[in-house]
Amino acid sequence: QVQLVESGGGSVQAGGSLRLSCVASRYVACMGWFRQAPGKEREGVAVIDRDASTKYADSVKGRFTISKDNAENTLYLQMNNLKPEDAAMYYCAAGSLAAGGYCYSDAISRPGSFRYWGQGTQATVSL
Repeated sequence: QVQLVESGGGSVQAGGSLRLSCVASRYVACMGWFRQAPGKEREGVAVIDRDASTKYADSVKGRFTISKDNAENTLYLQMNNLKPEDAAMYYCAAGSLAAGGYCYSDAISRPGSFRYWGQGTQATVSL
């Protein structure tokens, strides 16, 4: 079992930045960030694999950066140039592992493939 605890959400104006953190109770190879706005489905934001390769949703490319500190079992999401449409509850997820111990190739679009989830942290973006 893996516990995930997110932090770093808050309220910013459009164009501002937030840095989300997720501390895991132990090392997990595949981790990612998902978000869910009211009335919408949960969507993948970014995923990072055991070899530090990353994938991003098209809507956040060039603005968000996912990174991981394996020594601290901590996942980060740096969010820059935030837009009102980025406002959502952000969830940390872990454990989308295909054979060989790497992320499923389509993990970012398959939230159901992740075994572990945090409780979420809210990001609010105002004009």
